[in-house]
This record gives sequence, C-alpha cells and structure tokens, in this order.
Amino acid sequence: MSGGVVPADEIVLREHSKSQLRRGIFSFQQLNALAVAVVLSASGMITIESFAFVIFSFFYMYFLSKFAFPTRCNNDYLDISCNNNRFLNLYSFAGAVVGIFLPVAYIFEGILEGDKEGIKAATPHVFLLASQLFLEGVAYTDRFSVPMRVMVPVVYNSTRIFSLMEWVRSEISKVESEFHGSSRRLVMGRILAVVNLVYWAFNLFGVLLPVYLPRAFKGYYSDQKNVKD
Repeated sequence: MSGGVVPADEIVLREHSKSQLRRGIFSFQQLNALAVAVVLSASGMITIESFAFVIFSFFYMYFLSKFAFPTRCNNDYLDISCNNNRFLNLYSFAGAVVGIFLPVAYIFEGILEGDKEGIKAATPHVFLLASQLFLEGVAYTDRFSVPMRVMVPVVYNSTRIFSLMEWVRSEISKVESEFHGSSRRLVMGRILAVVNLVYWAFNLFGVLLPVYLPRAFKGYYSDQKNVKD
C-alpha cells in the first residue's frame, strides 16, 4: 500500500477552503484507502457483517446530512485545528504507522508464513480503517456539515474497538507450539494488537468523545444560532 495512505484527521478538524473540500473525495489517500478496502473485500477475509456495516454507514451518513445535520448556504466549517502543534502531528503520524502500515505489513508477512489466524484477526481492523479514511474524504466535501465530518471517525473508531479486542484475544490465545510462523512474528503480533487497542481506545475515549465531538457540535449550533439571529 502506498505511503500516501494515512489516517484522516481523527484528532483535529483541519481548516479547508471550499475548493479543498470539493477535492477531498478524490484525494490520493482516499483513493488508496478505497483500493485497500476493495482488495480486502475481494480476498474473502471480510465478514458479511463488516461489509454490511460499511454500506449501511455510507447511506446513513447521507440520511443524517439531509434530515439531522444539513449544511447551510455559507458551507459551514469549524476550525478547531492545531495544525502547528507538533505533538498532535506526531500523534497523527503514530496513528498512521500503528493503524495502517504495520498491520498491512503484518498481513503480508502472514501470507508468506501461512499464519491464517493472524491474517484473519488483523484484517477487519484494516478494512474498517481503510473504509473510514475513504468516508472521511467524502464527509469533507462541501455537501456535509461539521457534525457529519465528526461522526465518521467517532462511529468507525467505536466499531473498530470490538475488532481490535478480537484481534488481541486471537493473538494471545495462540499457542507457540502450534503456531506455524516464526517466534518473532508471534511476539510482534501480540504487541501490535495490544498497541493498536490501547492507541485507538485512547483516541476514542480520550480525544474524540471528550474533545473533538463537543467542540464540533458547539461550533455548529452556535453558528446556526448566529445565522437565525
């Protein structure tokens, strides 16, 4: 997978102009994410439940944008970003490495070593994260309001927690004497699964829900009130 695929802004809302918003769905990273999701779907390693969730969330996002959180004529967007904050940039980069690059490398190595259990356990997380990246690009077009751009990472991060818990359970339950891969892979798989669970759990409960979500909704409704006044 290309290095252009990085997690979209789960941590902060980036400042966008109208032209940037319209181009977001066709960005290189979103197209890469879509390609990863399609390849994993075609591989037969994705459950029907995960695939159905992605399809449902896509149409439900449009439903909410129409009836619950419509855009306004001024193409509202909220700048709560800290683009110059090095810590947040490093945090976002760590999410790219932990959530995308290393799991994909782990899956490819599993194919070479015949670790079917490891591949099966790690794939749902990668598939859901890739789908999330693509939908975040869709949500950042000028057809969607700020709350909708928030809902995508929150909903998908919440769903991926369960996939990550299953990944950790699968890795820990492996018995070394029955594991066909290398001992290094056995240890690294456990570490990678636990690190992902810790990172994304903190991202959800420590960043998205207490910080990201309230500020976005506050800005949306405050702006709506100002428009009415």
